[in-house]
Amino acid sequence: MSVEKPAIELFDNPYPRRKYVITIRCPEFTSVCPKTGQPDFGQILIEYIPDRKCIELKSLKYYLQSYRNRGVFYEHLTNEILEDLCRAAAPRWMQITSSFTPRGGITTEVRAEYRKGNRKRA
Repeated sequence: MSVEKPAIELFDNPYPRRKYVITIRCPEFTSVCPKTGQPDFGQILIEYIPDRKCIELKSLKYYLQSYRNRGVFYEHLTNEILEDLCRAAAPRWMQITSSFTPRGGITTEVRAEYRKGNRKRA
């Protein structure tokens, strides 16, 4: 089943020759547990070194909100966000960290990373 996601808009990096890190926090991220149908609440942390393009924040907000009613495991959504953002922005480096509030006394944090020129993603 294909999920329609809002487009991620970009703008030209004002300093493409410089390596600098952009950090974006989404502290009110929500998705749905695919097992229970209950809402999951967490934070998405996006850190990246842009190459030619930077991610426009309003479109990113709409993209992340598209997970609000979607049943998806943490591991999948973290890697999917990384794939989608890397495909759109082609950064030099990017790391996505998802941290979710406790459920049954257990917290979960998932981290996925991409480096340009390295096809392996962790």
